[in-house]
Formats: sequence, structure tokens, C-alpha cells
Amino acid sequence: MPHLFEPLTLRGLTLPNRIAVSPMCEYSAEDGFANDWHLVHLGSRAVGGAGLVLFEATAVSPEGRISPQDLGLWRDEQIDPLARIVRFIDDQGSVAGIQLAHAGRKASTWAPGAGDGAVPPDQGGWDVVAPSPSPLPFAGHYPHPHELDRDGIAAVIDDFAAAARRALRAGFRVVEVHAAHGYLLHQFLSPLSNQRGDEYGGSFENRTRLVREVVAAVREVWPEQLPLLVRLSATDWVDGGWSAQDTVKLSQTLKALGADLIDVSSGGMVPDARIPVGPGYQTPFAARVRQESGVAVGAVGLITAPAQADHIIRTGQADLVLLARELLRDPYWPLHAAEALRQSTPWPRQYLRAAPHGSRAR
Repeated sequence: MPHLFEPLTLRGLTLPNRIAVSPMCEYSAEDGFANDWHLVHLGSRAVGGAGLVLFEATAVSPEGRISPQDLGLWRDEQIDPLARIVRFIDDQGSVAGIQLAHAGRKASTWAPGAGDGAVPPDQGGWDVVAPSPSPLPFAGHYPHPHELDRDGIAAVIDDFAAAARRALRAGFRVVEVHAAHGYLLHQFLSPLSNQRGDEYGGSFENRTRLVREVVAAVREVWPEQLPLLVRLSATDWVDGGWSAQDTVKLSQTLKALGADLIDVSSGGMVPDARIPVGPGYQTPFAARVRQESGVAVGAVGLITAPAQADHIIRTGQADLVLLARELLRDPYWPLHAAEALRQSTPWPRQYLRAAPHGSRAR
């Protein structure tokens, strides 16, 4: 079996190892534009040796932002600041990827530390959309959404495809469609939030239609040799919600549509779900999707120790591990993990004097 520091090939792209930076919102953009914070934050994780550096949830339209400070890729002018960061990541031997997202009914909210709940219109807030209308906000202090009509759904699909084209122009080599954590695409998947009566609601086939159409539209504009990832919440952790079996079934379909890896997370649909959080608590979902759908998977969720991450790969539970908060605590976790696991990995030449004996420069 492969190990944590063995390369992973997806289509025509090979990641140098199986450690990925999970997309993490930084709430530091202005009008969707990346800046020096994003360069240093993401660049340092590439310096630290992550094989794949996934940029945070990047809105495909202004209305799709979670907060006014989210990254965006809805206009051409946003390409160059992202391209600057991509070039730096490439120079470190890592691969830059971007997660494309629309927040749906969880949009127009304050960034952490700036407030709670909906941003008022007179302070920059905006109207939000969802599969079903205003009686279904995410929580009581969140905005009341408007139901997306057919034209709105078509616009969302076009926005994802247009953002993917811009991502390619920026130099990204991996694109991920965000269909998890209670955001718009997940809202269509879950019976808890989707109460439509048309071809986008009701049955499993109908509720998954928008995700399938978005993935197909992105795959159409994304080069054949480059991989497409999809993040799914494996379960809503609520009876009557989206389930692990649903995730397996959808993953099989997405594989046929050209998705190369399912990034398996969970939750986010309702604020009061009881989630048994613990080390690697979502990894069994990834293992099930991998075994039953035959598609490559990424595991995420309280993966912190090198031996734990290596075990996930060596036992075939996942093909890739995505680290979030642990990489906030230690941007150089991959370099330290290689030393702990007695694996060889290249160091930045600028830091080579501090590397273990016998290390090679990138």
C-alpha cells in the first residue's frame, strides 16, 4: 500500500505527497480580491511541504460569499492577485488548487469576530438565495432566503463554469466544487433544506440534479488532463437528512461525470446537529465512499498526528489526507511529519541548514 509521502497521480497531474491543505476561510479579502495575507498564509503551507494547497471557499458570484471578506472569482480582475500566489506555490514544488463555492442561505453573514448573523443591507448585506423560500433560514439570526427560480439556477451553473475558466487562467491545476457544509449545493442535496416541488426537489435524482449539472459544467471547461474534486458532507448527522448511503450513490454518479476525487467531510446543514467529534471522526465515511463507489477520496477532520495520517493512507481508508487546524498551528507539519515517519522529503533550499541530515533541496 502507498504511504503518506508517496506521490498521488490524478489524471495527468502528480502530487508530490498525499498531504493537502484543506480549504479554510480567512475572511481577509476586500471585494473578493486576494492580498498579501493570502500569499503569506497559503505560501507558507507550500514552503512547509504540503503536496496540495487548496485555497479557501472562493465565491463564484458576489451573492455567493459567506461574508463580505470572502475570496471571489466572479470577475476577470480577480485573476492576477490569485495568479501571483499560484506562481509562488508552484515554485515550492506544491500544487495549487481552488475550491469554488456558493453559500446560498448561509451568505451575507458577519465574519467571525465582526458580528453575529446577518449583515444588514445598510452595512453591505445582500439578498440571499436557497432551494426553498424564507421560512427556511439556516438559523434564526441568519438571512431569510429567496427561492431560486429556473433562471437563477441556470445562472449559478454558469457562474461555477465561468469561475473555473478564470481559475485555469490564474494557473490553478486542481479545482474543487464545494457541495458540503450547508452551502448552496449541499442545500439542494438535503431534504432538510430542499422542499421544492419541481425537477430540482423531492426525489434523490431531483435533489442531486444541480450538483450533477455544476460538476458537468465545470468538467466541460476544465482541461481533460487536470483533476476535478468535489467536497461532500457525508451526512447531515440528523435523521431524515442527507446520509452516507446518499453520498456513496452520488459519488458513483460524479465519478462517471468526471470527478476524480471526493473530499469527504460532514455536517453543516443545521446548527444543532449532534456530531461525535473525535480524532479522525469523518475518516470512516471516506473509507466507505472509496470502497463502495470506487472513486479516490480525501479524508478530513481532526487528523493531527503523522502516524495517524500515515495509517489512513497505508490502510487504504483514503488516498489523500486534508489538514486544516493542525496546519494553522504548524505550517511546516509535512516537514516535521516526514522526519517523524523517517521518510525523505525535500526542504526549501533556504531552510536546508535546519533540515535533517541527508535532506535534499527542492
